[in-house]
Amino acid sequence: MNETMIGATALMKALEKEGVKEVFGLPGGANLPMYDELGKSNIRHILVRHEQSAAHMADGFGRVSRKPGVCFATSGPGATNLLTGIATAQADSAPMVAVTGQVPVAMIGKDAFQESDIIGMANPALKYSYQPRTPEEIPTMVKQGFYIAETGRPGPVLLDIPKDVQQNEGNIPFPDEVRVPGYHPWTDPDMQNTGRAVELLLSAKKPIILAGGGVIISSAFAELQSIAELLMIPVVTTFKGKGAFPENHPLSLGPIGMHGHAEANKLMTEADCVLAIGTRFSDRSVGTFEEFEKNLKIIHMDVDPAEIGKNQTTSVAVVGDVRTSLRIFGKLLMDKAVRASDDNPWLKHVKETKQYWRENLKIHPGEMGAAKILRKLRELLPKESIVTTEVGQHQMWASLFFDAIHPGTFFSSTGLGTMGWGFPAAIGAKTARPDVPVVDIAGDGSFNMTEHSLATAVLEDLPVIVFLINNYSLGMVAQWQRTFYDRRMVGVDLKKCPDYVKLAESYGAQGIRAQSMDELEKAIKDGLNSDVATVIDIPIDPEEDVLPFVAPGTGLKDMILPS
Repeated sequence: MNETMIGATALMKALEKEGVKEVFGLPGGANLPMYDELGKSNIRHILVRHEQSAAHMADGFGRVSRKPGVCFATSGPGATNLLTGIATAQADSAPMVAVTGQVPVAMIGKDAFQESDIIGMANPALKYSYQPRTPEEIPTMVKQGFYIAETGRPGPVLLDIPKDVQQNEGNIPFPDEVRVPGYHPWTDPDMQNTGRAVELLLSAKKPIILAGGGVIISSAFAELQSIAELLMIPVVTTFKGKGAFPENHPLSLGPIGMHGHAEANKLMTEADCVLAIGTRFSDRSVGTFEEFEKNLKIIHMDVDPAEIGKNQTTSVAVVGDVRTSLRIFGKLLMDKAVRASDDNPWLKHVKETKQYWRENLKIHPGEMGAAKILRKLRELLPKESIVTTEVGQHQMWASLFFDAIHPGTFFSSTGLGTMGWGFPAAIGAKTARPDVPVVDIAGDGSFNMTEHSLATAVLEDLPVIVFLINNYSLGMVAQWQRTFYDRRMVGVDLKKCPDYVKLAESYGAQGIRAQSMDELEKAIKDGLNSDVATVIDIPIDPEEDVLPFVAPGTGLKDMILPS
């Protein structure tokens, strides 16, 4: 049955019908009608200090809840401020619905005040976009938008609503179901190819599993672990796939790639067959494409057919939802009554290699080196805690030294590498999961970009912890300048500004500086017991590098090791 109402009311009702309970946003002239109706709805509004943070919060919410996070922005600069967050969500396949205000329909294309062609700008970084021209279109577009954002390979959808469409009244239909012409997400894998994949993996002498972010998106944790244990195959992950497989499991080797674990990179180069699940074979994960696939048969499972053969030559492709694919894969193995022995030569070599590098990889000798402080964080955090990271050296130290144990609890900006993502994403994650601790592993340079979100964390009672590894510099850029530019240091010294303890306190948060391991342990415990956001400022040696390191343009076998 149709209902008579204005477009803004229809928007709120449509969002409520999709189960939306929170939106992250900032009001302005072109979205005031929707804000007026938002105040009358049952949806909680979480006010941000910058629209980029709204997008990152929606992103973090979506990754944790696996339902689209929603962000609001006004037209013009409000909408363009969402772009970095939208592109980040697209790069990492995060479900999101962004809703922007727009100038009235009659003013579109006339360079009106705060007009921007946000759909034209954002389309390359979107899964889909809509711009309704009548109020009646809004509920259908909302329902389609949520369906597109969360099905198949998830991603961001934009709904750009002209101001007069928000204000005008219409006889509004609310559909119970929608179809999107031309959109048919892959779900069920091809049985014949799945069978071929099983045969190829069973014929391998030195098999390995490479788990990517698709395992986390599809919640295929149990299926992955079952197959790994059934066949006794070691598991490496991409950095985005960190947390797809428990890193305290005997078969876990950790992430591969530019700053992957030494044992993971080494054994990846020795394998003869890889079962790659939900990964796009990023250059940061595999190094040079030609070198990676040399002497390696690749079984590629992915929900997105566009990824098959894009970066690597595939021996067998299994297109479909990876959880479904792995379930069928496991059933075929059980039908064959396959069970591997744990005393085969490859597994013995894997165990020896893992043991060697765990015992012999050199770490910073100081009391507050990155490895030691991150291991202390892991020791004290409940295993179900959610961890986000910023982007930089601290992110790669987290890859190396912070074990993700509970499935789907580790999140980072990987594809776009967006500095400033981790803190607002942590706030979004805490909104989705207020029942568990949420920690942002941060660097000072990245945290600087969205530290204003402390206001949101404090005022909205979202007590996240910022674990701030502070080397007073843009650490990763500084490392590259030391390594590749003969120590010509330009534009990386942050000169100990600001004082993060005082900064936190100015927002009403808790600020703690930890300069010894005892102080750090107390600070983490204080943060876990705090009712407000906590910033733990941890000064470290600015000369400490992230190692191992695979330089751009080289292969995994060429990793640079600490000396």
